[in-house]
Amino acid sequence: MRAGVGLRSLPLILCTFIRLVSGSSNLSQEQYGSGLSLRTLLTESDHKYEMHHQIRLFANKVGPFSNPSETYQYYNLPFCTPKDKEYKTEGLGEVLEGDRLVNTPYDIKFRVDKENEILCSRELTAKDLRKFRKAVKKDYYFQMFYDDLPIWGFIGKVEKLMKSGEKPDLRYYLFTHIHFEILYNDKRVIELSVSTDPSKTVDITDGENIIVDYTYSVKWHDTSIPYEKRMDKYSRYSFLPQHLEIHWFSIINSCVTVLLLTGFLATILMRVLKNDFIKYTRDDEAAEEAEETGWKYIHGDVFRPPPHLNLFCACVGTGTQMFVLTLCIFGLALIGMYYPYNRGALLTSCVVLYALTSGIAGYTAAVCYRILGGTNWVRNVVLTVALFCGPMLITFSVLNTVAIVYRTTAALPFGTICIIIVIWALVTFPLTVLGGIAGKNSKGFIQECRVEFARGGQAQ
Repeated sequence: MRAGVGLRSLPLILCTFIRLVSGSSNLSQEQYGSGLSLRTLLTESDHKYEMHHQIRLFANKVGPFSNPSETYQYYNLPFCTPKDKEYKTEGLGEVLEGDRLVNTPYDIKFRVDKENEILCSRELTAKDLRKFRKAVKKDYYFQMFYDDLPIWGFIGKVEKLMKSGEKPDLRYYLFTHIHFEILYNDKRVIELSVSTDPSKTVDITDGENIIVDYTYSVKWHDTSIPYEKRMDKYSRYSFLPQHLEIHWFSIINSCVTVLLLTGFLATILMRVLKNDFIKYTRDDEAAEEAEETGWKYIHGDVFRPPPHLNLFCACVGTGTQMFVLTLCIFGLALIGMYYPYNRGALLTSCVVLYALTSGIAGYTAAVCYRILGGTNWVRNVVLTVALFCGPMLITFSVLNTVAIVYRTTAALPFGTICIIIVIWALVTFPLTVLGGIAGKNSKGFIQECRVEFARGGQAQ
């Protein structure tokens, strides 16, 4: 009975551990959890507010609409800044995803309407205008979060003025007014949308110094949509362009075709090789006296050590780990861990599960190495650890350096890099070593068929 309870609690414990590593993400698991206890552990706030309650609006990032992976911090552009700029505490996955939430001067209270509220009056210098012109030209968007609901909007627009006999004249306009449309149900925020007023723009095509008045308005509406379904809208569509289109019919058709062909091939092979299988199950001496030709030589090659035995066993161990990691990710997805805009949950799971499953890589590589007659165990363990982490480190170093040069949100802070190194040093490496020791000392599969070595060939 106790063992059964422990197994049923395993997903809950794993989700809780990932939650602790990922940090705070206030979006409720209530609508996507798989049980009351899971919802209770993963939900930090019930998102209930009284009238006139202050709900902070966080700005996240800006970037070109045509390339969602290229993002910059919100205040890289000269928007209205609060008196005390304060960044929201984020978890490991959120930082890896490029989220940098910072407070804004917007004063939006629960169920309090506002009309043409002045945000700030700011003088834009020539440098500020160049930044905005570049942003408008590249069709920049901004992303904000209100009560953990994401919203997007555009910074400005480009208009073409056609003149007879001349090239079209491009005019750049900056949006200075934002309208928030918010739906609520009882004491909870349900839906949020943002729009801009085309009549309230500023021409930033020319000029050196311009004084801009930023304004905003808020309108609250009652709705019957339950709180549990407030994220359904984000499951159906996304503001950002979707470059990945899944053709389910083609995938299913390909899988069925492969299964049928595999079945036909297995049936044919079983019929053709039936007599040979019967012969090989008889006395070993009779099998040795029989003349071996063609495919029958394979029994002497199955356990022949490859030229680079350490590398081969490390690949087998790392591949097994990646397979288990993928199954765990799918399992967490089935219990509702990756609901829409649960910021950074997937990346956090990948980091944590990779660290926890590293023992599988060490064990599998060591068992394979022992079966094939290897003796250099230290080299086998080190290669297993470095096979995935080494190329990943090189790739990360190059990409992170480029991100730092261009000052994008993809650049990881030094503290986050230290956390990842600590996880690798205290969890990944020791578990791989322990797995290698367990694999070396295990009494598992023993080869029973004869191995034929090439001339001068020997196990590494």
